[in-house]
Amino acid sequence: MNQTTHPDSRFAAKIFPSPNHGERKPSGNGAGDDTPARRPDMLILHYTGMSDAGEALQWLCNPVSQVSSHYFVFENGHTLQLVPEERRAWHAGASHWAGETDINSCSIGIEIANPGHPGGLPDFPPEQIAATLNLCRDICERWAIPPERVLAHSDIAPGRKIDPGEKFPWRYFAEAGVGVWASPAPIRSGRFLARGESGQPVEALQAMFAMLGYGVTVDGVFDEALEAVVAAFQRHWRPEKVDGVADASTITTLRDLLAMTREARTA
Repeated sequence: MNQTTHPDSRFAAKIFPSPNHGERKPSGNGAGDDTPARRPDMLILHYTGMSDAGEALQWLCNPVSQVSSHYFVFENGHTLQLVPEERRAWHAGASHWAGETDINSCSIGIEIANPGHPGGLPDFPPEQIAATLNLCRDICERWAIPPERVLAHSDIAPGRKIDPGEKFPWRYFAEAGVGVWASPAPIRSGRFLARGESGQPVEALQAMFAMLGYGVTVDGVFDEALEAVVAAFQRHWRPEKVDGVADASTITTLRDLLAMTREARTA
């Protein structure tokens, strides 16, 4: 497919095409019949995790890498479009959210230049945050992406991915209409759930995470996979302390967020 000559978003300066994309696939078992391809209804944010932004951009545009994103935002806010929005960029990998496992076919991905955890997780510059917010708002408005489906790479691939990290200003974005946010409950001592525990309280915790959208097996066992989900949730919605332990602060924040998303879905 030929790349269009103008970016889909007015907030992208120009097109810097990546060859790494394909057709968006139908949902469910529709592949191969007359079921139309998915429209994007999710927005996934990433950091590049590389020390040099230019090298990260070249990697996303290298056919050998087999990875890409729809947009790339430099530290100074300069924004490029790599893949047309109507196409399936290869940014999510093996992932899951709310029963969907082909996230690439139903999402738009944005790579934000930042060395990430390997580089000490530096702050995102204000110019970059402003540019990313403008881009996100534009995409969400044009595709009618609901706030509760604006997610981190770490949300859809807990344990495998940890980007864009706990320093990303999710609250600021949610206040601007991009994403959802419930003020984190204060961190206090008291009862908690952690790896190695089992029983009904763990099952209830798993059920809440599953209701939010995380790919959780509800079996009452707090294993490594659940620990990764707890850490992913904390990284996004309780970033003050990311340890994979479901303390009272984490559980209360999860309950508050579930109530907010339920209200948003029924509004």
